[in-house]
Amino acid sequence: MSVQKYSEQKQINAATYQASIVIDYFNRRLRVLEYRGNLFSLIDEVYEIAVQHSFEKIIYMAKREDLHCLMAQGYMIEAMISKYFNGSDAYFVTKYFTNERRNSEKWMEEEKIITDILRNPQENKQTDTDFLIRKATPKDAGQLAALYNTVFQIYPTPLNNPDYIQQVMKESTIFYVVEDNGTIISVASAEVNRAFYNAELTDCATLDAYRKHGLMKKLLVQLEKELISNGIYCAYSIARALSYGMNKSFCQLGYTYTGRLTNNCYIFDKIEDMNVWVRDLTEK
Repeated sequence: MSVQKYSEQKQINAATYQASIVIDYFNRRLRVLEYRGNLFSLIDEVYEIAVQHSFEKIIYMAKREDLHCLMAQGYMIEAMISKYFNGSDAYFVTKYFTNERRNSEKWMEEEKIITDILRNPQENKQTDTDFLIRKATPKDAGQLAALYNTVFQIYPTPLNNPDYIQQVMKESTIFYVVEDNGTIISVASAEVNRAFYNAELTDCATLDAYRKHGLMKKLLVQLEKELISNGIYCAYSIARALSYGMNKSFCQLGYTYTGRLTNNCYIFDKIEDMNVWVRDLTEK
């Protein structure tokens, strides 16, 4: 699948409203990233676009003052990110089109995982390694694509494509990697939103043979330092709800769990629920 066919970001420009949306073909969903103007009219157009593409889910990144309007139209709140919009909170507000997309078979298993983590966070255990941690460059795209292709059978963005990795590096995404004798063995990224001064910590992957070294937490700490140096203080992540290790890592690093997105995207080997974790980096 080409980069272009995964998703497409578009602007809606009407007389009484404007919005930036993502038509996400791969994950069969429509995301509204930002908007202004007459929200009721926008809701109607977004709904029609979703139906036109036979999508299964709509997601708004909504402002607090608009929650009543969206909920009156049948939307529900699934999670939130504090200080997402230049210091104001954002809410994941959703609508589903099928029972299959709305209902999660793994919900109670995921509930057990998150309950255990929140009740028993435990302190970070420091691990000593001789591996090199550094910021990635476009020259690493081939190795990064190969690593992602090894770790994930399915991923919601085409990270197995070196051209795509180079493209997002040029735009706004920062990658940090861990090397063992010149081979990249672990990676994480920060997708920076310079309009709203926030960043999503994402694209976390470690080769199976190196998962006992606590590498991901080290990478996330480096990314946080980079964000702070660039004046980005709102950090968040959307982690696989079934991944005990990743959710534990965010909890131990001081992130707050703020909700779960049902059947949010295709990742690993199927469509999965995703947990939202948020941190104010000024409180480090």
